[in-house]
Amino acid sequence: MDVVDKTTRSRMMAGIRSKDTRPEIALRRELHSRGLRYRLHGKDLPGKPDLVLARYKAVILVHGCFWHRHQDCRYASTPSTRPEFWQAKFERNISRDAEVRDQLGQAGWRVATVWECALRKPQQVIRSADILETWLASGEPELTIGEEKVAVRPSPFPGIGS
Repeated sequence: MDVVDKTTRSRMMAGIRSKDTRPEIALRRELHSRGLRYRLHGKDLPGKPDLVLARYKAVILVHGCFWHRHQDCRYASTPSTRPEFWQAKFERNISRDAEVRDQLGQAGWRVATVWECALRKPQQVIRSADILETWLASGEPELTIGEEKVAVRPSPFPGIGS
């Protein structure tokens, strides 16, 4: 049972953005101030990555912890109403994210995923930008930045990141 009527819920859901979110804009501003240039929402790439840094053959995906199910994150709660619906939706999102990362990697792109929880405070945005700058220079194929967690993975694709 929902606590608000259908019209109100519809209006609330319509207000949820898929691009140009606050965390994404904060990261974009910080990276731009450091002289990094990028294209937004690359329509020619799988998944339309949030930031495309062609110079580095790298993309940055800014993921919301709730929608993309950041594992062990306090912001990745599951609504108590219609749990089957939400679980199916979240599973589709996770599956699509993995497929997009795979397609980008096979096409020779390096992929960084920055979780929303790592961009909540100004100092977190600065720290994430520091990590991203180091990653871009390193040539590593994959990076994940979450609240207090950073993971760099070796490439499963021959010739990328070696």
